[in-house]
Amino acid sequence: MDFVKAFVCGGLICVLTQILMEKTKLMPGRIMVILVTTGVVLGAVGIYEPFVKFAGAGATGFGNVLWKGMKKAIDEQGFLGLFTGGFTSCAVGVSAALIFGFIASLIFEPRMKKE
Repeated sequence: MDFVKAFVCGGLICVLTQILMEKTKLMPGRIMVILVTTGVVLGAVGIYEPFVKFAGAGATGFGNVLWKGMKKAIDEQGFLGLFTGGFTSCAVGVSAALIFGFIASLIFEPRMKKE
C-alpha cells in the first residue's frame, strides 16, 4: 500500500505542475521556484511533515529539505544558520545535479527547440 500512496501523491503533484505548465504562461524555472517555495512554507508551518509520513517517497521535496537544514542550522548557529543551513543540507543533491548535468552536456549535443 505504501507504493500506491507514494504513486498517487507524487502523481497528483505532477498533475498540478503539468496544469500550471499547460494553462499558464509561467516558465518551467518559475514553476520550480513555486514548488520549492511551497515546500519551504509548508515545512515551516508544520504541514509538510505529516504529508511526508502519509505519502512516503511520493512527497520528497527539495524545499522541505532546505527548510529542515535551515531550521537545524538556526538552532545551532543562530542567525548565520539562515544562510548556511540550506547549503549544508542539500549539498549532495546540488553537487550531483551539477556533475551529472556536466556529463550529459559532454555526451549529448544541445540544440534549441524550434517552434
